[in-house]
Amino acid sequence: MEEFEAGGDAPPGLEAVFKRLIGATGPISIAHYMAEANAHYYNRTDPLGAAGDFITAPEISQMFGEMIGLWLADQWQRAGKPSMCQFVEFGPGRGTLAADALRAMAQFDFHPRVHLIEGSTALRMAQKIALPQATWHDGLDSVPREGPLLIVANEFLDALPVRQVVRTEQGWRERVVLHDGERFRPAAGPRPMDSVVPPALASSPPGTILESCPAAAGMAYEIAARLKAQGGAALFIDYGYATAQTGSTLQAVRAHQKVDPFSDPGLSDLTALVDFAQLKQIALAGDIDCHGPVGQGDWLMALGIGQRAALLGRSRPDQAKQVAEALDRLVSPDQMGSLFKVLAYRGPGWPVGAGFEG
Repeated sequence: MEEFEAGGDAPPGLEAVFKRLIGATGPISIAHYMAEANAHYYNRTDPLGAAGDFITAPEISQMFGEMIGLWLADQWQRAGKPSMCQFVEFGPGRGTLAADALRAMAQFDFHPRVHLIEGSTALRMAQKIALPQATWHDGLDSVPREGPLLIVANEFLDALPVRQVVRTEQGWRERVVLHDGERFRPAAGPRPMDSVVPPALASSPPGTILESCPAAAGMAYEIAARLKAQGGAALFIDYGYATAQTGSTLQAVRAHQKVDPFSDPGLSDLTALVDFAQLKQIALAGDIDCHGPVGQGDWLMALGIGQRAALLGRSRPDQAKQVAEALDRLVSPDQMGSLFKVLAYRGPGWPVGAGFEG
């Protein structure tokens, strides 16, 4: 996809492009649709904040990034304070989480090298303001192979393209996107997909949808291999499910409201729930230890975010109400506390992270 400069007028979506493509070659897969739409979307402009389309946890409060920084510093200390540590964040947004985490780590005289994996030109520009000391990468493969890795992926996996298959009367078929002359809509394609369906689900009733994310699996396998070779730990924080489920979880958000994911492609943020059960299986296959998933709220409270909120409220009485509201949003079960989950990988010899001891 072409890239666009931040700061100018945001380009239009992909409706015309997809219409031409589908007209010339036929329906495209859900994965193709989601990948192209999100690549275009994230290169249009900065989508974060009240003026954008959505707000992530680091933008809600500095406490979120601080807790992650304390978790990483604790890991480093209990691992014996190894040198040449590499802090790596996937999809760092504006750099807010990394800036808050690094500030917390510095309190323990821990100053890892900073590596940001980001494909958006618009967001890289924002990150360079917040984190001028960072090195930018298109993927993990160019991150140095010397020294332990401390990896954070917060609300990153949910934006990776998912593949969907649907059970029809004729068997399992890949789910595709077509244009019916008026709008884009999903449908069962002609491609047989029976071979990719787990035996236990092969006889599911017609209409059943199975969703997977090959891109997330590939990323997790790569992280597991690097942690096994270099040591370190990784945190995956996202909204998702702990046990396998059926059905489409594809959704779209624009201007802080849910919208039709097949309307105005490239102009809204497309996401799908993360399969944490798959991440655990990948850790097992990669011969590294995995802990979680646990609810984000329980994890943050175990790390001491409640005490941090109380301290901030006392030190900034004029902001005490905002701090309390931010805490509630991050940890309450009816906000982000239960839907968002935290899972950790750890390399050989590295300790079980705080918040996962149970």
